[in-house]
Amino acid sequence: MLAELHHDPLTPHSRASHIREQALLHLFLGQLMAARWQQGRHDIEVLTSEVDRGGYDIVLEANGILRHVQLKSTFSGSSVRHVTVSTRLLEKPSGCVIWLEVDQRTLAFERYFWFGGQPGARLPDLGSKVSRHTRGDSSGQKLERPLHRDLGKACFERVDSTEELLARLFG
Repeated sequence: MLAELHHDPLTPHSRASHIREQALLHLFLGQLMAARWQQGRHDIEVLTSEVDRGGYDIVLEANGILRHVQLKSTFSGSSVRHVTVSTRLLEKPSGCVIWLEVDQRTLAFERYFWFGGQPGARLPDLGSKVSRHTRGDSSGQKLERPLHRDLGKACFERVDSTEELLARLFG
């Protein structure tokens, strides 16, 4: 059994999920900044949230556009078909959700998925499917999370390049 754990590729992802999330954030920002640099644009600003309360992970500003961004990630080939999105993101100017699909072994980005409006526009409606906690309470019941909505992958648009993602973010 122990030998199986060492060969299970998901084990490090479970044990070190916070490290994985930080690595993906830094890799994502590096790709955005490099693509912006290649465009001859050096005006991108990045702010990170210390507290996960506002519904976003980072704030990006470029071209005079301010974007509150919630990042989500899954592995390529994953069976995950929805993500949980905070309704607080609706209150932010130009809120958006970027779903990163990454290689499980290398964390390389394979594709992006986008949910958001035009630069300067508010986040589109999140629908009415209220999210539930992933763990049950003491009785095993998974309670609702009233400030979160489940958003299916079908609501997202596939984005094929970092340059296309930059255009969606900042025009």
